[in-house]
Amino acid sequence: MKLAIFGGGQLGRMLALAALPLDVRCQFLDPATEPCAAAAGRHIRGDYQDPAALETFVRDVDSVTYEFENVPVSAVEHAARLVPSAPGATSLACAQDRAHEKQLFEDLDIAVAPWVEVDSIGALRQAAATVGLPAVLKTRRFGYDGKGQVVIRSQDELAAAWSAVGEQPCVLEAFVPFEREVSMIAVRSRGDEIRCYPLTENVHHDGILRRSTPLEGDALQATAEAALARVMRALDHVGVMAFEFFVADGRLLANEIAPRVHNSGHWTIDGAQCSQFENHVRAVLGLPLGDTTLIQPCVMVNAIGEMPRTVDLAAIPGLRIHAYGKSARPGRKVGHVTVLARTAPELRRRFAMLSPLIDA
Repeated sequence: MKLAIFGGGQLGRMLALAALPLDVRCQFLDPATEPCAAAAGRHIRGDYQDPAALETFVRDVDSVTYEFENVPVSAVEHAARLVPSAPGATSLACAQDRAHEKQLFEDLDIAVAPWVEVDSIGALRQAAATVGLPAVLKTRRFGYDGKGQVVIRSQDELAAAWSAVGEQPCVLEAFVPFEREVSMIAVRSRGDEIRCYPLTENVHHDGILRRSTPLEGDALQATAEAALARVMRALDHVGVMAFEFFVADGRLLANEIAPRVHNSGHWTIDGAQCSQFENHVRAVLGLPLGDTTLIQPCVMVNAIGEMPRTVDLAAIPGLRIHAYGKSARPGRKVGHVTVLARTAPELRRRFAMLSPLIDA
């Protein structure tokens, strides 16, 4: 079988690596000269909306999917007219617009922090009076890893914040004094079967995910599963989806969805019976879904900027290395590692050995 993937980044690379044991070959459409996914499959260089490139991209494949949400909706719609595609353009369009996304959460009775749409400095001033300060100004489109958002703590900062986001359509969201950040990852089949992974606790630095730890038996597991299931069914989403939440006063507040495999689920490669990547491949190709059970305690840590030396990482017991083949650059995700152990105390000891090598 063949799977075509919009995008050739590390998520596409890991999808292709998960697909190989299933005898599935992947190819990627990406405008970059040498995307890191090219090491794991065929790279078709071209713009996402180039008709000739799209025709080559979908030729003789069994399904089309995407590895990130900044693919033009029109490109996904075009591909879907030619070959089975999942997830659909509806999920993509929702995730690309924070206002539409938050409205969906409210329509589905999923708790969200107070928010207001903003399209001018005047509207921002009015929104600040409505939502209150501090608040977070977020661009409606094309924000990720902390980009496209500014924390506003006083009225004096409104004009500078509006300028910082490029004076483009935004949402102003009440600042949430959260206790922790968590995410729920699930996969949905074409037949409406949904399987969920354990709720995962995430730690961010400067808006970038640093580490993720799956939680067994968390009290909010069922609530998070139910919320994500409602969203997936509302969008008729097939494949993996991630739902990020804030935990405040012991309850979940919706943050955002990602209609794809997600960084906070990288631990599933080594720590779950069937990884999020394999399950996404299974879902979009109509194969039976895999077991999402946690195998043993683990923690995933991102390598940001540059990858530590393999010889140093390999000396840590129970550590799995995942380098993406990307050049070093400040703020760039160049790889991740997953530390596994039989017990929680053993995991803490092994994680402590990693700390001098990676800022987690």
